[in-house]
Amino acid sequence: MGQVTFDFQPQRNIYSVSGLTVEIRNLLESSFRELWVMGEVSNFRAAASGHLYFTLKDASAQLRAVCFRGQARYLRFKPQDGISVIARGSLAVYAERGEYQLLVEHLEPAGLGALQLAFEQLKLKLAAEGLFDPARKRPLPVLPRTLGVITSPTGAVIRDILRVLHRRFRNMNVLIYPVRVQGDGAAQEIAEGIAHFNHRSPVDVLILARGGGSLEDLWAFNEEVVARAIAASGIPVVSAVGHETDFTIADFVADLRAPTPSAAAELVVHRKQDFESELEHHGRRLQQVLRLKLSEGRQRLTELSLHRVFQTLAARIAEKTQRVDDLAARLHSRITARLTQAHTQWLGVSAGVARYDFRQVNSLRRFRVEDRIKDLETRATSLLADRLANLERLRGILHERSPLGILNRGYSITRDAAGKVIRDASAIEPGSEIAIRLAQGELGASVTRRKTQ
Repeated sequence: MGQVTFDFQPQRNIYSVSGLTVEIRNLLESSFRELWVMGEVSNFRAAASGHLYFTLKDASAQLRAVCFRGQARYLRFKPQDGISVIARGSLAVYAERGEYQLLVEHLEPAGLGALQLAFEQLKLKLAAEGLFDPARKRPLPVLPRTLGVITSPTGAVIRDILRVLHRRFRNMNVLIYPVRVQGDGAAQEIAEGIAHFNHRSPVDVLILARGGGSLEDLWAFNEEVVARAIAASGIPVVSAVGHETDFTIADFVADLRAPTPSAAAELVVHRKQDFESELEHHGRRLQQVLRLKLSEGRQRLTELSLHRVFQTLAARIAEKTQRVDDLAARLHSRITARLTQAHTQWLGVSAGVARYDFRQVNSLRRFRVEDRIKDLETRATSLLADRLANLERLRGILHERSPLGILNRGYSITRDAAGKVIRDASAIEPGSEIAIRLAQGELGASVTRRKTQ
């Protein structure tokens, strides 16, 4: 009987790398659907796509983590290396690297509150950009014609503001932009309100107002979108958020912070009675000054209207002044030419420097050039002084020959009724009315006799 041999080999289950990775991913993702992990942030990186990548670590282990853009935009603060956080999410496998990682859906600081940390981070960021700089803050107008208020249309805040405005200046125009002052979307509405007043309904001053509350209640005024809208506003902004002890990012960026909404209305609008009293006082002073200036102006205008010769005199002076400018330009051109010539000569002489002692020849030429420059400067100064003296002489001659100068020596100008200058006695008949212009004033006269020679 022949021998029978049985060969039993175990069945092998061979995975591909991708297949094994899928099995591991299914196992991990089904076992760790939602978990909380506490650790320290390291290797933080914010990608251009909006995703956040970092590592959570403790003393003996580390875990890669990613927060995709959809969840990252809801974070109250920005993670940074070195801070301890508590992350909520699920485990997933990144097949390309064969690594497991935590998909973060929620993140909060392990110590300091998320809102407080976000507040401090944004405050430091905007301060570094100069948004809190006092130099960029603008003064409020003394008397705004129209006031814009961005607040909730219901509640005590808007009623308090309107009551103060009605008491202090009843004629004030007030435009209200209704917004939500807390909750999701409130910050965007506030920013849109600021943009609305800047582009569609211009006002002189804007008030951002809200009553008191917790940090969470006031958070809309700590959002970056509101801070940048205030900074970009072309209209001065007054922040009146919360009570006197409450501070928000909007308070630091605004042109003025008011402790309460009612105080904001008092700071923006002065009492109407104060304006009326001050306007009456300035009105009286202005009337007095205007009467005096008008009287002086009429008198001066009358005098100048009779001195038409001044136009000719001014033209002559302007002509001489232009002549001086021309001479100065020519002088500058000649000096430049002389300097260029001297420099050319110096270059020609320096060509033979190889045959002479360079230092001695260079020193000699330099002294000669300096002497020439000094001589030219002396001549230029003398010529300019002569031209200026000649101008003063001509100006004196013009002054002496001025008709007013002749009148001051006792002469006069006689005109007929038509205003024509009379040069011959035969040109006027006895009984005619004439006007005699003196150095000071004018006389009216009637011709009683005529002598032609």
